Amino acid sequence: MTPISNRALSDAQVNHFIHQGFVRLDEAFPEALAEQGRRILWQATGCDPNRPETWTRPVVRLGHFSGAPFAEAANTPGLHATFDQLVGPGRWQPQGGLGTFPVRFPSPDDPGDTGWHIDVSFGTENPDFLQWRANIQSKGRALLMLFLFSDVGEADAPTRIRAGSHLGIARRLAPAGEAGLTLGELAATGFAESAGCEEVLATGPAGTVYLCHPFLVHSAQPHRGTQPRFMAQPPLLPTVRLNADGPSPVERAIALALG
Repeated sequence: MTPISNRALSDAQVNHFIHQGFVRLDEAFPEALAEQGRRILWQATGCDPNRPETWTRPVVRLGHFSGAPFAEAANTPGLHATFDQLVGPGRWQPQGGLGTFPVRFPSPDDPGDTGWHIDVSFGTENPDFLQWRANIQSKGRALLMLFLFSDVGEADAPTRIRAGSHLGIARRLAPAGEAGLTLGELAATGFAESAGCEEVLATGPAGTVYLCHPFLVHSAQPHRGTQPRFMAQPPLLPTVRLNADGPSPVERAIALALG
C-alpha cells in the first residue's frame, strides 16, 4: 500500500466518493499514533486490557480528545490534501482533536445503538437528539469521518455503510429547504430509501480512515470478535455554506442526486 501522505486521490477514488458516498484511505495516519491513542483510551474506559473480565459493557462512549496523538492523527498532510480535494481549499476547519470514541467490546449483549441513521449536524442544543437536524446544505458538517485506532475485522463491530445511500437522503432533504428534517423525521421510514443499497463494512488496520459524505446512511453493530474496537467518528466542519451548485465532490454528489 502507498501511504496517503505520498499521493492524492485518483479520479476513480473521487468518482467513487461522489457515487458511493465514501472513500477508504489506507495508512492515513501512522500506526504508532494509533497505539499511543489506544493507551490513553484504555485508561479512559476504566477497563484493563489484560483482564477481559473488566469488559462488562458492550460499548463505552468517550468524549473529545485533543492534543497528541489525536490532533496529529487528524491533521496529517495527506488528510489535509484529501480534505482539499473533497471539500475545497479553505472550506473546512482543521481538527483540534478527535471524538467521539464509541469503544466496542466483545459481548453477547445488545449494545442498543445499532439502528440505521445519518449523523445530523445542527440543532444539537436541543436535549432530545431526535430533534437534531440535517438540511440539504449539510449545515455544520462537511464530512463524516471514521478513524480506526485499532485493527478492525469483520467480527470486530465495523461500522456498516450503505453505499450510495447519500443520494436518496439528498433527495429526501431537498424539499425541506434550509430548515431541513429532524433525525426523528428522517428515521420515521426506517431509512427505507437506502434498503436496497450494497452494505460495506468499514474494516482495516489501525491508521485507516473512511471519509464519508455527510448524508451517508450507516450503523453500528454488535462486537463478535475477541479484542475491543477503538474508532473515532468526528465531523469535518465546513467554513462555508455547501450547496448543489458548488464545485466540490461533496456538492457534486448532491447535484447528482437532485438531477
